[in-house]
Amino acid sequence: MTPKKILRRPQPNNVAAWGQDLPPLLHRLYAARGVTSDEQLSYTLRHLASPFELRGIDRAVELLAQAITQKQKVLVLGDFDADGATSTAVAMLGLSMLGLQSIDFRVPSRFADGYGLTPGIIERLQQENELPDLLITVDNGISAVEGVKAARDLGIKVVVTDHHLAGEVLPDAEAIVNPNQPGCAFLSKNAAGVGVMFYVLTALRKKLREAGQLPQPEPNLGNLLDLVALGTVADVVPLDHNNRIFVEQGLRRIRRGEARPGILALLEVAGRDHGNISSTDLGFVVGPRLNAAGRLDDMSVGIACLLADSPDEARRLARELDTFNRERRTIEKDMKAQAQDLLASMSLDLEGLPWGLALFDQDWHQGVIGILAARIREQTNRPTIAFAPDENGVDVKGSARSIPGLHIRDVLAVVDARYPGVMKKFGGHAMAAGMSLAHSDFETFTEAFDLAVRDTLTAADLEAAITTDGPLSSDELSLDTAALLKRAGPWGQHFPEPLFDGEFRVVSQRIVGENHLKLVLQPVDGNGIIDGIAFNTGPEVPDYTRTGARVVYKPDANTFRGRTNLQLMVDYLEPLS
Repeated sequence: MTPKKILRRPQPNNVAAWGQDLPPLLHRLYAARGVTSDEQLSYTLRHLASPFELRGIDRAVELLAQAITQKQKVLVLGDFDADGATSTAVAMLGLSMLGLQSIDFRVPSRFADGYGLTPGIIERLQQENELPDLLITVDNGISAVEGVKAARDLGIKVVVTDHHLAGEVLPDAEAIVNPNQPGCAFLSKNAAGVGVMFYVLTALRKKLREAGQLPQPEPNLGNLLDLVALGTVADVVPLDHNNRIFVEQGLRRIRRGEARPGILALLEVAGRDHGNISSTDLGFVVGPRLNAAGRLDDMSVGIACLLADSPDEARRLARELDTFNRERRTIEKDMKAQAQDLLASMSLDLEGLPWGLALFDQDWHQGVIGILAARIREQTNRPTIAFAPDENGVDVKGSARSIPGLHIRDVLAVVDARYPGVMKKFGGHAMAAGMSLAHSDFETFTEAFDLAVRDTLTAADLEAAITTDGPLSSDELSLDTAALLKRAGPWGQHFPEPLFDGEFRVVSQRIVGENHLKLVLQPVDGNGIIDGIAFNTGPEVPDYTRTGARVVYKPDANTFRGRTNLQLMVDYLEPLS
C-alpha cells in the first residue's frame, strides 16, 4: 500500500448542547461531521427545503402545467450516468403520475453525441419527425447554449433542470431551474440532478392541486424517493442535511421492498438483501451497474430497467446491466495497467510526477476514463485527467477527478482563460469534470493544466493522507457497534462513513483470492481475536506478524456458514516498527 499520513478528525466543543439521547460513540461521530443540533439528524420530509426557493421554478411549473392541460408532447432529455438515468426515470414517472399523457425520453450517446442537449440531437429529432412541444432537460442543460437555441428556433419550448455549475453565458431557455445558477437562493447547493427534478414535481403538484387539476386519488410522489436516493448517492454530491433526507427516505422504501422493481433487481443480481442495505450499497453496488450501460453501450437500457413495472422484465434488464459491469471491470483493469506503465515511464518517484496529471492512450475507452482517472488519482494523490480518442479521430475527450483542496472546474477555467480555444468545451463540479480538445493541442493542455494546479496547491496538499475518527475501545469493537454504525447513516460525500484506526498484534495473515489479505488481529491494549480483510493489496505484503500493524478500518458483520462475527474491513495498514 502507498504510505499515507493518518490524521484524526478534530472534535468540536459544542457536543453537550444536543444529542442527549444518543449513544456516546454516535454523539462523537456526528459532532465531528458538523452536526450542531438534533434537528440536523431528523430525516422527515417536512425538513426538506422549500422548492419555491429555486429560481425559475414558477415558470417551469407553469409550462409543465400547460403541457398537461393542453395535452402537449413532452420530451425528457437525460444524461448517460446514474444521476441522469434516475433523473429521467423520475421525470417520466412523476409527470405521468401528475396527468401528462404524451411523454418520451432521449439520452445522448456518450460516443456519438457527447454530453447534454446539442444542436445535433435537435436536428435528428426534426429528421425523425419527433419534435416535441416542450423539451425538459434533466441533469444537464446549463451549458447547452447552442442546443437550446436550436430547439427554440424550431418553436420548441425548453425547460432546463440541472445542478452543474453555470458558465458565463446561460442558455436562452423558457425556464432554468438550477440551484447553482446565478441569483438562486435555494438552501441546498448540493442537490443532484434527480433532486432538482423531484423538486420541480413537488411544486407542479402543488400548482395542480390549487387549480383543482390534480388526478385523483392524489399521486404520492414519495414513491419516487428510492430513485432520488440512488441518483444522489451515485453522483457523489455532498450529503448535506437536505440530501441526507432524500437518501434516508429512499433507503427506507428500499428496505421495505417498496422500491422500483429495477432497483430491487439490481440488488438481487449483486447478491444484496434489499432489507438490509445502506447508502454504501447504492454507491458501490447499484450505481456502478446502472452506470455501466452509459459507459459501454446505451443508458436507455438502464433507464428501461428503472422504469420496468414487471419484476421479470426488471430482472432481465438487471442481468444485462450486470454483464455490462463485468465487461467494464475487465476494460478498466487493462487500462489501469497501461496507465501505470505510462506513469512509470514518466517517473518512478512520485515527487518527479507533474502536480496535475493528464494521461492519454489511443486505445483507451471513452466510457471508462472517468473511473481510470479516479484510480490513478487515488494512487498518486494528484488531480488526474484521463483522455481517450474521439470518434472523429481528431479530438480527444477527457474525464477529470480532483483531490481535496482543488476545485477542478475552476482550474479548467484558469486554463481556458490562459489558452483560449485549446479546450473546445468543458464543465463539471469541484471534484469531477469533463472536457474535449484537439489531439494536436494535448501537449499544450498538459503543460497548462500542470501549471494551473501548481498555482493552486502546495506541496503539502500532495501528501497522501487518510482521516479517521480515532480508535474504538475494546468494548466498542463489537457486532453491536457495526450494526449501530450501519443504522446511523446515511453516510456519503462530506458526511463520511466512520473510519477508525488502532494498533493491533497480527496473529496470522494470508493471501486469499488473487490480491486480498486475510488477517487475524488482537488489539494491543485489549483482549479478544478479530478477523480482518484488506482487499486488493496484491500478493507482496510485509510480514505483519513480526511487527504488528497500525490498522485503519471499518467494523462490519460477516456471516459465514450461518454464523455472524465481527470483521474489520481494512482500508489501510502499516507496520508498527
